[in-house]
Amino acid sequence: MRGKSEGKAGLAGRNTVHRLLIANRGEIAVRIIRTCRELGIETVAVYSTADKDSLHVRLADQGVCIGPPPSSQSYLDRNNLIMAAINTGCEAIHPGVGFLSENAGFAKLVRNKGLIFIGPSPETIELLGDKIAARSTAVKFGLPVTPGAAGAVDSLEEGMRAVKDLGFPVIIKAASGGGGKGMRIVRGAGELEENLSIARSEAAANFADGTVFIERYLENPRHVELQILSDGNGKVAVLGERDCSVQKNHQKLIEESPSPAVTAEMRRSMTEGAVSLFRELEYTGAGTIEFLVEGENFYFMEVNARLQVEHPVSEFVTGTDIIREQILCCTEGRMELDPDRVSISGWAVECRINALSPGKITRLEIPGGPGVRFDSFLYSGCTVPPYYDSMAAKLIVHSSTRERALARMDRALDELVIEGIRTNRNQQKWIINDARFRSGQFGTRYYEEIRSEAENAL
Repeated sequence: MRGKSEGKAGLAGRNTVHRLLIANRGEIAVRIIRTCRELGIETVAVYSTADKDSLHVRLADQGVCIGPPPSSQSYLDRNNLIMAAINTGCEAIHPGVGFLSENAGFAKLVRNKGLIFIGPSPETIELLGDKIAARSTAVKFGLPVTPGAAGAVDSLEEGMRAVKDLGFPVIIKAASGGGGKGMRIVRGAGELEENLSIARSEAAANFADGTVFIERYLENPRHVELQILSDGNGKVAVLGERDCSVQKNHQKLIEESPSPAVTAEMRRSMTEGAVSLFRELEYTGAGTIEFLVEGENFYFMEVNARLQVEHPVSEFVTGTDIIREQILCCTEGRMELDPDRVSISGWAVECRINALSPGKITRLEIPGGPGVRFDSFLYSGCTVPPYYDSMAAKLIVHSSTRERALARMDRALDELVIEGIRTNRNQQKWIINDARFRSGQFGTRYYEEIRSEAENAL
């Protein structure tokens, strides 16, 4: 459990923030700036030299250069970020998504410098960032977990004992981090030693922690997550679920809400367990609890103690500004949303538009019409640099049913024109028109099953 005295006492003395630094870049920085503008909060954008003409810098009230293009020397430089906040008179830092958004050390540094971190406490991030500890915590609150070893697997002998009980296939996972790093599937005893070594090395290289654990591998489950908002004072809201099963190399491509795979009873059980967990943690801000779904069964996977890239689909179906609520929870210890009055209306779908090459945008035509949203940092004449995550935009649509939402997405993708770089727009259009995707009956192996056809569409 986190340090509870820090949670409630810390929030009680906070006042409305007047200036906030965004420790991120790209479309999420633009998204945060827009909500801050509506809240009357001034924003400070940080940028590397590669991003000096980026849209988030243009839209913010002030910009501060924090280093050269490599992330390690700019967006991941904690001291530069803290100094930028202090020197510009900011009272809070919003970490966005990725980079330092789930870094307990950064959250602690922010707090120790007298600033507000727009996210949960460092203690909560630390607890939930350790997947082994998070599994134990989930079990305490009645959430089922995938069968697995009780703790970390530190040797081949421990690994052999675990697989003897679990049977094959199993999956080795890093205890820290995500994004598929430190993750290896093992289908036989002869593969265990090599894959344990690789998983440990990947985990150590990417997360500075080589700890791994072993679970039974589910061949083709659905990936479902609940969007949570919590004020740290006992009020917890669940904004429905999202289905994120369309993934390439563990990276999400398409998200939708609600999930075609979740029954009313499953939704009720997931929600009850999630509310109990977040309330006990005195969690503050936006977070996501992730599950694997196989038939009528669901299994806790992890908690993402931050905002998610795919939050707009939940905003569409609930009519909620999640970032607004997140900021209010973290700065004032309250949310405007009534957890008992959250309702799900219609269906929302998000396609991630990824840049397959860097370059200058020579032409940009943004789709419009009812229920269409385009979150991006792109504008005509801007340059997409080669140094960062490939996601250049998110196209999100909403309509009354899944069928109508997919028809709207199909039309919106037709309208979207991005020239000067290569993108996956055509591939996304192919996927949403694929009969297997349209049926709603697919799992996390879906992309692997259609890979050759989908990649021919690029």
